[in-house]
Formats: sequence, structure tokens, C-alpha cells
Amino acid sequence: MAKKKIPKPTKKDKTQMVEKLLELYPDAAPELTFRSDYELLVAVILSAQCTDQRVNVVTEVLFGIASTPQAMAQLSLESLEEIIRPCGLFHTKAKNILNMSRTLNEDYGGNVPETLEQLMALPGVGRKTANVVISNAFGVPAIAVDTHVFRVSARLGLATGQNVDKTEQELMKVMPREHWTKLHHCLILHGRRVCKARKPACETCGLNGLCPYGKAVLEDNSLVEISAAK
Repeated sequence: MAKKKIPKPTKKDKTQMVEKLLELYPDAAPELTFRSDYELLVAVILSAQCTDQRVNVVTEVLFGIASTPQAMAQLSLESLEEIIRPCGLFHTKAKNILNMSRTLNEDYGGNVPETLEQLMALPGVGRKTANVVISNAFGVPAIAVDTHVFRVSARLGLATGQNVDKTEQELMKVMPREHWTKLHHCLILHGRRVCKARKPACETCGLNGLCPYGKAVLEDNSLVEISAAK
């Protein structure tokens, strides 16, 4: 049997979905705990394939020991690995955090650079991480595409779901620039709480009257889900 084709939303539908997301999550904000731009940068690096809740538990200990690039660079690789072990991928993350901290000390006077290009040049910092930092630490509108943003925007039809870079560009076109950062957090919260990867709660979703994926699922529960980006 052929899979049911999901219709594309109209421009008006997309506008209404964006407005509804802002209405559903008026207090959407980062769930990572941080007190400085450097702490945010470290926390985001640790959050790869790890929950924010677990990262917050780890950083409470880590930042009590080293909350600046100067202090972090003094830690041994082994001691940092042991502290961040619960976050997973601790070998790679520890190396990246130490190398990133040393680069900040050597090239930026211990400060976190404020441009996307400079951030992406740091060890272990990709586009998603850089976007999170410039938007939440420096107030630059940006849309960081993680697995939740990718999945939810594809299901809503706000993006085609081809890849993360394409998704970012497509979202920037349909979302007002002044709301990019807020909507990034709205999509994340919606993905965590409602539009989950395996069992989306389409029946109770506040967007089910607009979302083409939700409409299709409610009509046909056997519909194969749109997968998230890896």
C-alpha cells in the first residue's frame, strides 16, 4: 500500500503556526543552566546527544571547579573526562572543551568571540552550537537546528526536512527575524513535550488544526513518521 501523501501547508497556514507556537510557549527559553557566555558554550558542547537536565547536573559540579577558560585549561584531560562522563561522548567532549578553552585564552584574551564565523572556528563548535551562543549570549537573532527543531519543522511543513542547513534557511524565510531565537526554543519545547519522535501526541497538540502531519496521523494512525536528523 502506498504511503499517504501529506499536503503542504499554505503560506497563511505557516504564519498561523508560527503565531500559535509563540502563543503556546510564551516563556520559551534555554533549559541549560549558565551564568556566562563561556558557561553556555561549554554546556551546549556537553548537550550533544545528552539531555539538558543531565548536563545541568554535571555543570553544577564542573563550573564549581572551573567556570572560566583560564581555570578550565588548567584541568587535566583525565579529570575533566571523569567529571563529564555522565554526559556521554566524554573523551571527545573533554578534548574539545580543553582545546576550545586554550584557544580562547591564546587568541581572544579569555573571552568568547561574538561572531558566528569566529565561534565555528573554535574546536568542537559547529553551526548549531554557534547559533545557540550568539542568540542566547549576545542577543543576535538565530535559529539553531537540533533534532527537535528539524523534526517538528518538517512535520509542520515549515521546512522540507532535507538537511539541517536547508532547514535553517527555510525557517529563516517563514519566521519573523525578531522571533527567530524565541521560536527556536518553542520548537524544542514542542518536540520534547508534544511532537515526540516515536509517539507524537497529535490528539492533544495545540497545532493539530493546522499541522498537515497531525491531520494525516489523526486520519491514519499507521502513517510512517517523518524521521529526525542525525
